[in-house]
Amino acid sequence: MAITYRGEKFSGYNKKKRTPGKNKKFAVLAKKGKTVRLIRFGDPNMTIKKSNPERRKSFRARHNCSSAKDILTARYWSCKNW
Repeated sequence: MAITYRGEKFSGYNKKKRTPGKNKKFAVLAKKGKTVRLIRFGDPNMTIKKSNPERRKSFRARHNCSSAKDILTARYWSCKNW
């Protein structure tokens, strides 16, 4: 089921996709109840290296990932990636 939102195609709600040629690395069409929001997140020029435990721990602490619960925020999706 493909969804078109503002001219962009998504494979479904709450599923991230890469956005080549855009200002951000990923985009997700987040849906919570009746609210639908397009969220872009991530630096396209940066590699994240989440396999390194020290970097992973630092990122999660810096962004306070333990409290990122709102699905309509870029912080939630970025923390979910890590």
